[in-house]
Amino acid sequence: MREKLTIIKVGGKIVEEESTLFKLLDDFAAISGYKVLVHGGGRSATKIAALLGIESKMVNGRRVTDVETLKVVTMVYGGLVNKNIVAGLQARGVNALGLTGADMDVIRSVKRPVKEVDYGFVGDVKRANGAALGELIHKGIVPVMAPLTHDGNGHMLNTNADTIAGETAKALAGLFDVTLVYCFEKKGVLRDENDDDSVIPQITLEEFKQYIADGVIQGGMIPKLENSFGAIDAGVSEVVITLASAINSGEGTRIKK
Repeated sequence: MREKLTIIKVGGKIVEEESTLFKLLDDFAAISGYKVLVHGGGRSATKIAALLGIESKMVNGRRVTDVETLKVVTMVYGGLVNKNIVAGLQARGVNALGLTGADMDVIRSVKRPVKEVDYGFVGDVKRANGAALGELIHKGIVPVMAPLTHDGNGHMLNTNADTIAGETAKALAGLFDVTLVYCFEKKGVLRDENDDDSVIPQITLEEFKQYIADGVIQGGMIPKLENSFGAIDAGVSEVVITLASAINSGEGTRIKK
């Protein structure tokens, strides 16, 4: 029987405010067994960029990463945000290690090709190194992964944190019984977007297709769920979508085969 591993992905908003960060760190520290934390940090990057006189450009909710912006996100994601989390976990008895994809070559990407939009130095994940991460985890180290990867040619790349969490989960699914938890601002996937208590407790692929056809699931939730089913197909045991404050409550939407 394989050992359990929990991968938690949290957005920047949760880790950038002291009150929500402390609650998250307490909850994460309370998770038993092996675990990994993947975080964002977009608002901090925007704030620091503005202080440096660098304009943040967004297209369809995604950051355009030019040379100067890449310097900022590398400093903020890999430094400020990541190390604050690591320090907070150490204070709670969690032996955390902050990583970007470049560290130990754990995640390698390719620069996103230019189509309708040139996103600049943004990475599309090519591979995650499950063996290297697994070695750390088995030694009792808790990886804390920033949304940065590299291309193998000396260049850092800004990379979507949801994608990093999903690809990390897939890479580790051969070594562990993996549960991937995506934390966001709702209690789970909702039947009615205007009713926060209308959480759908469990979704199979067939049900997902029907919910789309019926217009119950739409917009940005569709790619999030497509990524979730992609992780399940790659051997991840379970994907949960829930509130950051509910990671130990058993609440949320479970994505299963």
